[in-house]
Amino acid sequence: MTKRAIVPPEFRAAAEQLKMSPAIVSGDHVFLTGVTGSDAQGHMPGDPETQIRNAFEKIGLVLRAGGLTFRSVVEMTTYHVGLRDHFDLFDAIRLECFSEPYPAWTAVEVAGLRREGAIVEIRVIASNDPGG
Repeated sequence: MTKRAIVPPEFRAAAEQLKMSPAIVSGDHVFLTGVTGSDAQGHMPGDPETQIRNAFEKIGLVLRAGGLTFRSVVEMTTYHVGLRDHFDLFDAIRLECFSEPYPAWTAVEVAGLRREGAIVEIRVIASNDPGG
């Protein structure tokens, strides 16, 4: 099976530095690397809402670069530092992005994330099958 990377221009430098792909197309699915809520300059905001919105915006950017939308997402795993502190806010922002049928979702509380100050990391799998 062949695979190809999706690397939006905004992610090129980070992808080269970290030796990873923001997304990989394999068969009928697109696997996105987990994203945190850092801003375009790589700074981590202290505000949970800004972090969560930034993370979803980055996911949307990668999806669009692959010709997809949030409706293409079939599965989402989220990793949270202090899950209960920001879960309601996270859920409200999530529902701004997704509609029925909602993707499968697993939320996991963790002790920490790779990016200092990050409170959430989101990983998604999308379908690139035009039929569904």
